[in-house]
Amino acid sequence: MLQVMQALRVRALRIPGKRLLSTQPRPWFVDSEPALSVRQMPPHLTSKTHQLPPSLPDPIRHLYARLSQSPLLEPSFLDVREPVAPPPGPPLPRRAPHGRRRRGGTYSGEGIEEDQGGVWDWFVLAQVKDGTENRGSIEAVVRLVRKTLLTMNPPVPLPPNSKRRGYNGWAMVDAGNFAVHVLSRDARQKYFENTSQW
Repeated sequence: MLQVMQALRVRALRIPGKRLLSTQPRPWFVDSEPALSVRQMPPHLTSKTHQLPPSLPDPIRHLYARLSQSPLLEPSFLDVREPVAPPPGPPLPRRAPHGRRRRGGTYSGEGIEEDQGGVWDWFVLAQVKDGTENRGSIEAVVRLVRKTLLTMNPPVPLPPNSKRRGYNGWAMVDAGNFAVHVLSRDARQKYFENTSQW
């Protein structure tokens, strides 16, 4: 009986729903139980919702939230940004007007500086998972984008749906002041790899 009592002191006694620990200190070879922690997502799978620009319009923010839940897209390659303005070209060479009517010169006088801007104010890049681009994933994401934008209140006006089926790794939805690019890994590496230039 004495041996049974000593065995109960050394090890934990399990009772359904309760656990009684021994009164003796824990042996040196037993690790302490780690505190329960929340499982962290790997850095390449974390969503970038906290990194979205503060001036982002609500339709793009809503579309980004819907696209980040899509199982067809790589979450680490879902990106929203403003386009980078292209660098100005070289100035025209100055040439004095010539002829009787004094035409042909390149100096047209002082003018008003105006923002040349691009076609779109924002870009949304969404890359489908590798190997699924030929199995209809690009078409499915385009349908998701169109459905999301058309069911908003108020709906975002979109051009008529194109019936062409061959996307060749890249599809674009023109939503007025922003464009949504749905592309494969090869198309992203070919056209959008250096994102500082677009």
